[in-house]
Amino acid sequence: MTVKIGFLGGLGEVGRNCATIDIDGEMAMIDCGLMFPEEDMLGVDLVLPDFASVLSRKDDLNCIILTHGHEDHIGSLAFLLKDINVPIYGTPLTVEFARARIEEYGITPDLRSVDHYEWVDHGPFRFTFIPVSHSIPDAAGIAFETPEGIVLHTGDFKLDPTPIDGVPTDLRSFGAIGKRGVRLLLADSTNAERPGYVPSEVTVGERLDEIVSHADGRVILACFASHVHRVQQAIDAVVRDGRKFAFIGRSMLRNSEIASNLGVLDIPNGFLVDLDVLVGMPDADTAIISTGSQGEPFAALSLMAAGEHRSVSLSEHDTVIISATPIPGNETRVSRVINNLYRAGVTVFHGRNTHVHVSGHAAAEELKTFYNTVRPEALIPVHGEFRHLVANAEIGKAMRIPQVEICEDGDVAILEDGRLSVDRRAIPGGYVYVDGADVGEAETIIRDRRHLADDGVLIVTLGINFSSGEILFGPDVDSHGVTKDFDDMREVVTERLKASIATLDVPIDPDILRRRIRNTATRAIKKIAGRRPVVIPVVIEV
Repeated sequence: MTVKIGFLGGLGEVGRNCATIDIDGEMAMIDCGLMFPEEDMLGVDLVLPDFASVLSRKDDLNCIILTHGHEDHIGSLAFLLKDINVPIYGTPLTVEFARARIEEYGITPDLRSVDHYEWVDHGPFRFTFIPVSHSIPDAAGIAFETPEGIVLHTGDFKLDPTPIDGVPTDLRSFGAIGKRGVRLLLADSTNAERPGYVPSEVTVGERLDEIVSHADGRVILACFASHVHRVQQAIDAVVRDGRKFAFIGRSMLRNSEIASNLGVLDIPNGFLVDLDVLVGMPDADTAIISTGSQGEPFAALSLMAAGEHRSVSLSEHDTVIISATPIPGNETRVSRVINNLYRAGVTVFHGRNTHVHVSGHAAAEELKTFYNTVRPEALIPVHGEFRHLVANAEIGKAMRIPQVEICEDGDVAILEDGRLSVDRRAIPGGYVYVDGADVGEAETIIRDRRHLADDGVLIVTLGINFSSGEILFGPDVDSHGVTKDFDDMREVVTERLKASIATLDVPIDPDILRRRIRNTATRAIKKIAGRRPVVIPVVIEV
């Protein structure tokens, strides 16, 4: 019986983590994440996997199985579930984070909470969750029993010896699975280039304690709302210093409530207050835990830094801690926020000037330890940019894993008759953009926006009698972003347009006229200024 693993996202970028596992024509999905837009994705809000290969087989999708509750693993669920509403399995916190995100879109999901180590049977799929240490509680690797042997997916993980919640990556259980024989391992690659070991999360807490205890005024700490372990350490630090605190940001308020209700976030009584109450208290007795660590333009921290937040105005006595590193593509936005914070006169701590962040992903030596524990027959690196996948593959080869394959989005790994092969570009693996209310493959739109950004736009307005061909007014030529010296060339472009239009047959065909205007103006600007602007003809029949 054939087992196929299709990669819809996450192999070649940070985010969009999404794969399918297919057993004898029946399909399950592993994670369903999104990616935040890169700088050249102009106007795009979110980037999704391409679900075309799944939508074309709606009846074959049995269920979705989640490794953990970060947006790059659950953020696309609502966009898929509007077309295919199937059961979703995950550990308790993962399921509740997913529920909150999905229900925002008016969808009622079939969410099924599963504890670690519990084996689940759903159609032809049999799987269990094994605890891993990550930057969020309830993270898990997934072991699938298949006709071709065990397929093991690590999810995002690291080997933290002193995790905040006391739940380390369970190497003993992974070792037990390994002794049974792991036919294929899909392993997190995000930190594969990094030598050694990632420091424990508790080391960040120690530094937060030090910063908070020395702060003269208010403390503002920004991190991911889903980074529950970091939120816990922030709470612990400000409470130990005797400060009242408030949460800012919709996702921070939502996630902290969910995590607290599930008992995975400890908020001491009497310390959490509403923001409206907090701003009336002495700054030295207060702290804010906020969203905005990625420089999002409308996030709380960005608004504070720009002096535009409705409730919080920064002062020179404030201390701001950005407890995160920028996601690829967000570096410029984060840098802008940091610069604005310095302009406001506050004291700023961030991941590049002190130890206020550690990664949740295994570095090279941790991967080696894991591979030595599991001893898989084959390895496919997942989760990361292509260079991360290559680095992880090299580690696997150094550990003498018999077969190591580097895959990309759109590839399908095939286990059949004891052999592993890869069908390259077998399914769609491209980007699908969310642009406002529109969802779809908008590559042509993005290309047009880049064109506008690079070469500008030329608007040609013309009044003409179609029957006689007589130009009654214009052509008026307006330029936006083409060149600062356009006034000097406007007359040349206008004369060339008039001469070209005069050669058209009458009666004039409006479509031919518009095409002639575009071609003539484009050639003229190309010859004069070396640019190819977008030309918009506005033709008025008089």
